Amino acid sequence: MTPFMVKSARRARIAAIILSCTGTALAVCPPPAHAQAWAAARETPSAALSRNMRVLADTPKSFEALVGAGKAALELGDTQAAVGFFGRADEVYPASPVPQIGMGAAAVADGNAVAALQFFTRAQQLGANGAMMGKDRGLAFDLLGRHADAQADYRRAMVGADAEEARRRLALSLAISGDQKAALEMLAPLMAKGDAAGARCRALVLALTGDPDGARRSIEAAMPGSSSQMAPFLAKLPSLRSDQKAAAVNLGIFPDSGQPNYAYVPPPQAPAVPTTTYVATTNPVTGDRLASIEDLLRPPTEAAPPAPPVQVANVTPILRPSTASKPAPQPAAAAASSKRRFWIQLASGKNPAALPEQFRRIKNRHKDLLEGISGYVAEDSERSRLLIGPFRSPSDAEILVEDLESVRVDAFSWTSPPGQAIRKLSTE
Repeated sequence: MTPFMVKSARRARIAAIILSCTGTALAVCPPPAHAQAWAAARETPSAALSRNMRVLADTPKSFEALVGAGKAALELGDTQAAVGFFGRADEVYPASPVPQIGMGAAAVADGNAVAALQFFTRAQQLGANGAMMGKDRGLAFDLLGRHADAQADYRRAMVGADAEEARRRLALSLAISGDQKAALEMLAPLMAKGDAAGARCRALVLALTGDPDGARRSIEAAMPGSSSQMAPFLAKLPSLRSDQKAAAVNLGIFPDSGQPNYAYVPPPQAPAVPTTTYVATTNPVTGDRLASIEDLLRPPTEAAPPAPPVQVANVTPILRPSTASKPAPQPAAAAASSKRRFWIQLASGKNPAALPEQFRRIKNRHKDLLEGISGYVAEDSERSRLLIGPFRSPSDAEILVEDLESVRVDAFSWTSPPGQAIRKLSTE
């Protein structure tokens, strides 16, 4: 692993901790009925995206499905796809402010506050109010250093569907403005009910207001074992400009030698067994993304449940698969092994012919991580798996899984059973 890759992966992991106190959910309409809200809260963004994709496959101009897909893509961190969905929704129903709010939220997530405000202005002209868009327009103002405007917008959003997220962002904005007391008071209702994101947000408030020791203690209490990773960042926060602080604590965008480094990772979600998979990647350095709208409208592919996360500490990542156990290249034929082998699965589907192109696009956008690594395919009666490997051990595979996840590549370890035929991709 090169020093750049180590630095990038570490930065992304730190951002994951930071960003777990903020969300990317989009408030675009009034809250649904109680039962519908309960069901929606249990649905993961990937499941929501897949559900809306199925609707769009039959009804490409469904406004509700386009908005739902845009919101889900935004929550997954794929702003390019989100803009595409919201743009199509705007074509279907140009009188609605909802697509404009969605495109503004996507621009904010990319750190483009100026463009975001243009979308929000158009949304306001179409009838949007502060409860609908204040959470994201407020962040656009924070990114421009207009903190009083930001705080006014967050307060408007606190009566909307994303009240708790608006409260967390308001607390961070107050801390950026130097008002620690008001920031902590803003978080008090969340702390009183044991809100984990509020506790992590409290640590950032302390760091922003010049109390790195208190911030480290808060981080350690909320996420044991994380304080050492966060310490350098927490210590650096007070020295940043106010707009840089807003970008750092809300989006994971850190100034480095005059150039921004992007390390956006959405908040972690409770593990679930998905029925479908959506591979969306975001390079935390370049901001490039994989999925196109056409990709997202293809029928969803089935996926195996993800392996449980493995915590690896003080281990030098081994990013190259073991050459000793790698089979000889066999583009046209499959080779079976009499032993179990350890792989990383990047995608799966019923059409193996689509996997070479999918691997090419993933590899092109993450050359630093995947340079020199070949793709393989394992087929059975139900699905074809896109793999890289094999690795010497499951722990070696998990290390690369961590680095892939840090740049928003959906991947998990998979062990091939004895006798499983696996062939190298024919394009390599």
